[in-house]
Amino acid sequence: MRDIKQARAMLRMAHRDFTALMGMARDTLAFAEEIFGFHAQQAVEKALKAWICLHGIEYPFTHQLARLMTILNNAGEDMELFWALDQYSVYSVQARYEEGDVALDEPLNRDAVIVEVQTLLDKVDVLIGQIDDTGASD
Repeated sequence: MRDIKQARAMLRMAHRDFTALMGMARDTLAFAEEIFGFHAQQAVEKALKAWICLHGIEYPFTHQLARLMTILNNAGEDMELFWALDQYSVYSVQARYEEGDVALDEPLNRDAVIVEVQTLLDKVDVLIGQIDDTGASD
């Protein structure tokens, strides 16, 4: 059974991380790459978990975005547009707690990250918007 209440809660949290991401976009001195990447990863993780809730599946406690997307793929969702988001998994823990140990190829294109994350949030917003409070699709 769908858990629309949990899906909405997770998506609200995803939007909070996205708002933080937007606020960090231009200030590369105050907001390190790892912090910006962390909020991108968190927004994606929470949005994917919201989407999983719409399938009535209990999401795992993981920060691995590919694992969450695989669950959605196995549930019949077309994830082709979103697989590239897995690149932000490294920011969940490693890039924040292993200073110097994680090789980040090049700086993030913050504008591109925002567009990618916004695309996912928009998708999940639409899906949740199609469901009423009883869990039925419109």
